[in-house]
Parts: sequence; C-alpha cells; structure tokens
Amino acid sequence: MSWLEALWYPSGQASLGAQALGATLAPVAGCFRAGVAARNFLFEKGVLAAETVEGLRILSVGNLTAGGAGKTPVVAFLAERLLGAGAKVAILSRGHGRRDRGLLRVVGPPWPSAEEVGDEPLLLARRHPGVQVWVGANRVSLARQARSAGATVALLDDGFQHRRLARDEDVVVLDEAVGLGSGRALPWGPLREPAAALGRASLLWLRVAHRPVPLPPWPSGLRTVRARHAPVDLLGPGGAVLPLSRLRGLRVLAFCGIARPSAFQRTLHELGAELTAMQGFSDHHLFRASELTGLRARAAAAGAELVTTEKDAVRLPADFPAWVVRLGVVILQGEATLQGLLEGHAASLLPKR
Repeated sequence: MSWLEALWYPSGQASLGAQALGATLAPVAGCFRAGVAARNFLFEKGVLAAETVEGLRILSVGNLTAGGAGKTPVVAFLAERLLGAGAKVAILSRGHGRRDRGLLRVVGPPWPSAEEVGDEPLLLARRHPGVQVWVGANRVSLARQARSAGATVALLDDGFQHRRLARDEDVVVLDEAVGLGSGRALPWGPLREPAAALGRASLLWLRVAHRPVPLPPWPSGLRTVRARHAPVDLLGPGGAVLPLSRLRGLRVLAFCGIARPSAFQRTLHELGAELTAMQGFSDHHLFRASELTGLRARAAAAGAELVTTEKDAVRLPADFPAWVVRLGVVILQGEATLQGLLEGHAASLLPKR
C-alpha cells in the first residue's frame, strides 16, 4: 500500500508520520472544501450556468473521491449498453495524464500513445471501436464536436464535478470496499465533495465488496445499482486471450499505476497467483524505459512473470512481456433501474427514422 493510499484510506490507527502530515494538510483541505462549496453555491443560485449542447443527451459518470472507485468499467459498460440499443455514442474525457490539452478524437489503428490522449480514453477507444472517444480540456467543445460527428448520446467521463456542461443524468460510482475513505477533503483525504453532493445524483452505482465499510447515508429515493467489478480474462504477453485459471500458482511480479494498488494486489491473491513482489506507481504513471528495464530484471531474478492491469497496459510498449488482467461488470441488483434510466431517454438516444 502506498503512503497516499494509507493516508486516504486508513485501516487502523494512523502512524505518527501520517498524523504529522495530516496536520500540515488540514488547512489546505479546509480551503479546498470552502472553494468547492462556493463554486457549487454559485451554480445552484444561477450565477454560474451550465451550457447545454442541443441535440445531444449527456450522461455523466463520476464519483466523490479522487480515483479508484471503478468509474472506467462503468463508462465501458454503459457505452456497450447504449450501442446495443442503437444509439450513436461518444465518450468525452479530459484525458488525465496526457501532455497536450488540445481537442482530439482518439482513432486507430494505428493508435496514438497514452501520452498523447490519456490511458483511460485510449483503453475505451480500443475496447469499443464503434464509439467516438474525444479528449480535451474543454468538454463543452468536446460535446459539440461529438454532436457534429453524429453522436446522439455522450458519456461524460469523470463528470460529476464538471458542472460547466449540462447533463441529463448523473451516475455516481462508490466502492463499498473503501467508501469515502478518511472522509476528509483533498489533499488530506480523497474527497472531491462531501457526501451531501449525492443530492445532485440521478443514480448511485455501488461497486460491491467482500468486506464493505460503512457507507454515508444517501438521499431517499435515489436510484441504486449494485454491481460486481471482477476480472474476466487475461491477455498473455503475446496478446492471446487466456482464462484466469492460468494465474493460479503462477509466480508473478505485479506492477501498476492506479489509485489503489492494494486492490490489484488483493485481486491477484484471490486469483491464486504467487505474488513475489508488488510495485506501485502513481496513478496514470507514464513508465520510463529505465523503470521497465528494472521490472524485467527483477522478474527474471525472481523467476516470475510480470503482470499488470488493462489500464496500465496501454501505457506500455507493444512488445513489453506482461500478462494483463482485464475487468468486466456484472449487475447484481438494479438491472430494471438501470434499464429504466437508459430507456427513459430512448426517443432521444436512438437515431431518428
């Protein structure tokens, strides 16, 4: 577990070092919380107004915490559902971690690099070639470009706090394994907004966990879906799709650059892999050649295979010899609720005849 994960999602009594760090971050967190409250107040009073893009339905998918809730699999799942209904779908993303802030559509092959477009947009574009994927800092402009390119519905990735673009639905993802963590605002804790912000949500998407933590109360009447985010298969080093059983008893050296590396470590243990080491990097980390050389050397010395996540895999060279664990989504409760949310916009989502 990284020091940041330990600070944001404490499992017990905080260390003296964490307490000292918290004392320095508390004033910054207070300023952040006040800034968020002031901005939300201005939107609620109409001083700041959200912009509507005519002819395009907007479904936002976001969370209350800074990463790690499982938002990207939800976006992928909803994109697939909407495609199946005949909608012309776009995904709008800031492209976190990319070097360029300009507006760009993610198309391939050949695919752009994660450095150009961000890892999550690249993953989504490669997984769903029938979906328009747009990246850029100005998501109102992205929405207009998507509409001009024929989209009828857009999924606003990580959009709950992006209130400049008006939306028809707000889906908020919450992971039962960690809830709201320490309950503190950034950077002292993981919260972008307090739990009261759920009052703006249309649907609460709960990612179920074997050991759920206490969750905050949410508004009565808020529609809820419970879903399992679980591994579905593997990609071998040569790109072949393999069953998860291939990991059982396999000596592996795991590495990832995600918000909560411990979640990936726990997944590998549950799949029966023999974990020799776990190397965590910062979320959306762009791997340097020297780091990849070091990982290969450590794995060879341990007689282990390298294994990583699908999101990390798009930031690796195509010939890097790593096993990739791919996730999927299974709805456990609330299927009718979810279908109702999507069908509620059917007249607008489906192409005109």
